[in-house]
Amino acid sequence: MKLLTHIPAWLRNKYFIAFASFCVVVLFLDKNDFFTQLDRRRELRELEKSKQYYSTQIAAERKELEALKNNPATLERYAREKYLMKRENEELFLVPEKPDNSKN
Repeated sequence: MKLLTHIPAWLRNKYFIAFASFCVVVLFLDKNDFFTQLDRRRELRELEKSKQYYSTQIAAERKELEALKNNPATLERYAREKYLMKRENEELFLVPEKPDNSKN
C-alpha cells in the first residue's frame, strides 16, 4: 500500500478514474472512436462536393436535352459536332488539334 501513497489524491479519485476510462474508450477503443468520426466527416465533405458537382452536371445536361428536343438547329449542330454527320452534297474535313507543347 506504500505505492498508493505516492500517487496524488486526485489521481486516486474514483470519479477521475471513471472519467479517464470513459475518455480512453471513446477516443481510442470504441467502434465509432474520435479518429473514425474525423475520417467520416472528411468523407462526408468530399461526398457533398461530388453531389454538388453532379447536380450541376445533371442540370446542364437537362438544359441541353430540352434544347435538343425543342430546337432543330441545335439538334443539327449537335449531330455535326458529336457524330461528324454531314449534309448530302457536303464534304467534311477533319483537322486534328495540335498537342499543347507549353509544358516544355
